Amino acid sequence: MTRRLVNITLDNLDELPSRCRSCVFWELDPVAGDRAAHAGDTAFEKEAWVSATLLEWGSCGKLVQVDGITAGYVGYSPPGYVPRSIAFPTSPVSADAVLLTTAFILPEFAGGGLGRMLIQGVAKDLTRRGVKAMEAFGDAKWEKPGCVVPADYLRSVGFKTVRPHHRFPRLRLELKSTVSWREDVEVALERLLGSMSPEPAFRPV
Repeated sequence: MTRRLVNITLDNLDELPSRCRSCVFWELDPVAGDRAAHAGDTAFEKEAWVSATLLEWGSCGKLVQVDGITAGYVGYSPPGYVPRSIAFPTSPVSADAVLLTTAFILPEFAGGGLGRMLIQGVAKDLTRRGVKAMEAFGDAKWEKPGCVVPADYLRSVGFKTVRPHHRFPRLRLELKSTVSWREDVEVALERLLGSMSPEPAFRPV
């Protein structure tokens, strides 16, 4: 089984789950979102937002693929690119943080660690770009897949609550500690593997 992360681009945007491909919950403010839905233009607005964000800021999402099949995705960007963020009772997002907007794993791929893989991939990308932290609005009463990530899931991958709320707490993940932990594990594995001498394929007679 081969698992890999790829950046979301205009070329693979259609690989998002169908309901997410045309969803502009985060990309537009509530009024503009309702207007786009009424006009039937949400898929176009989604594409326009991704295009503008890629040009102005850079990568704003990742797909996780298993044997070439998209199994889930995650979206993220500076809060200034996300009009919906100011509508949350626990806003605003901290000035030094990028906002994790949404994350979704297809049910048939759930439980395989792909969600953690996505978060680690985003953390590594943002750290390389000089970002100090990632924040997210969690859903403390999550019952079914939606546009807001379950608060319990965020806590399970290392986020800590910075502003409590009965429904939409704001949580934060310090990226330096996350990436350092991963790099420490990688270094330990390299040392372990390097200390092991492989058995020869055959022994000379």
